[in-house]
Amino acid sequence: MTDIPKVNTQPQRALALDALRGIAILMMVFASAIPFGVLPSWMYHAQEPPPLHIANPNLPGITWVDLVFPFFLFAMGAAIPLSLSRKFKQGVKSLKIYQSVIGRGLLLAGFAIYFCQINPYSLSTAQDWRSWAIAVLGFAFVFPILARLPESWSKSAKYSLKAIGWIGAVSLMAIVRFPDGTGFSLYKSDIIILVLSNVAVFGSIIWIISRDNWLLRLGFLGFLLAIRLSAHTTGWAHTLWNISPVPWLFQFKFLTYLFIIIPGTIAGDLILNWMNSANTQSENVSNWSKIRLSSIAAVAFFIVIEVVAGMKLRLVLPAFILSLALCSIIWRLTQKPGNASEKFLSSIFKWGTYWLILGFLFDSFEGGIKKDPSTMSYYFVTSGLAILVLITFTIIIDIFGKKKYFGLLIRSGQNPMVAYGGLNNIVIPVLALTKLNLVLQYLTPTPWLGVLGGAFITYLVALAATFATKKKIFLRT
Repeated sequence: MTDIPKVNTQPQRALALDALRGIAILMMVFASAIPFGVLPSWMYHAQEPPPLHIANPNLPGITWVDLVFPFFLFAMGAAIPLSLSRKFKQGVKSLKIYQSVIGRGLLLAGFAIYFCQINPYSLSTAQDWRSWAIAVLGFAFVFPILARLPESWSKSAKYSLKAIGWIGAVSLMAIVRFPDGTGFSLYKSDIIILVLSNVAVFGSIIWIISRDNWLLRLGFLGFLLAIRLSAHTTGWAHTLWNISPVPWLFQFKFLTYLFIIIPGTIAGDLILNWMNSANTQSENVSNWSKIRLSSIAAVAFFIVIEVVAGMKLRLVLPAFILSLALCSIIWRLTQKPGNASEKFLSSIFKWGTYWLILGFLFDSFEGGIKKDPSTMSYYFVTSGLAILVLITFTIIIDIFGKKKYFGLLIRSGQNPMVAYGGLNNIVIPVLALTKLNLVLQYLTPTPWLGVLGGAFITYLVALAATFATKKKIFLRT
């Protein structure tokens, strides 16, 4: 067969998954860096339209901004089998793995609380040099605490550096005051990271229990669906859903995002099987040409665009019909897979189609798809779209080997907490303290030039994350 691409049938690392996580983080940064209230509604959250951005829970639809959080959640879910399976393979006892999962969750929760305390926009209503300096200093203390220190360092050196980080962070929390005069509080936290901490723990536990049984894992989705639906009516489920013994740490309603995490774990299992595939001669035989693979990637990415546009314009039925037609094209293109990469694409596409169709069928329920308050349609549609983006990245990065063109995405995805904190705790404070933010504002006076300014800021955040990744400075989360 002619025009056969060079493929990697046994990748050492799922770079496409890193890229998916990276694009989610950088899209989040970009959405925060663009001008407020002056752009078309599709440039903001669908339920918070311009110019006032007042939340309207009765306004259905999604935009590209609404894909950011679920894409990151999906990538987190997909990473669970990859990280925990290594522990099982190394012979680590289940009890220790459970302990590490809970420890990771507590670490993320602590990061969520601390991160809110050093957010410059929380520290003052009108940011000044003090709030910018605290933001930078506070984030600097995170690195000695969470960073993976070189193996060559002595234990005393590692403990000393960590002690400096802890002393600095605790001291900062003791003296920081908010505009209302209050100080440190467990109830002040970054809601995004707090949600991540909750679903990371429960998603990991569910995967451990059902790692050899997808039917059981889907059964957990059924239980979760029953509780969620019952929570909207009077009864014990409603009480349980809205009451938590430790609300600053855990809330039952956070677990609704397991509707994204669990599909992500299934995708992670498929990635793991791909990575563990026997690299035999038969596995290296490709049945798909480069043109065929390129077509799969292009159609998959186009589906993402047309679904978001259709949902935003509320042309749900036409978008559904078009999605089915385009998915049927990919289904035809993914027939008769040859090597491990093709088998992986064929399998994960079927799951993506399933979640997407399920999400469309749920659209009329709860008044249409919405991010806030999040609906059943939102969970499943975004899970399907995440898989389609993952397919596109897999073909371009892992199969065609074009990773050099996606270096910023991949490295940002490999160091997500650096990228996440890079906007408000590195780039924006440095620009403000050096007055370079005034130069940027002067050069970008109009709304769409402001978008370019936001893209430049996002680029700086990606560079910061890339620098840390290249220097092997990773924040353990």
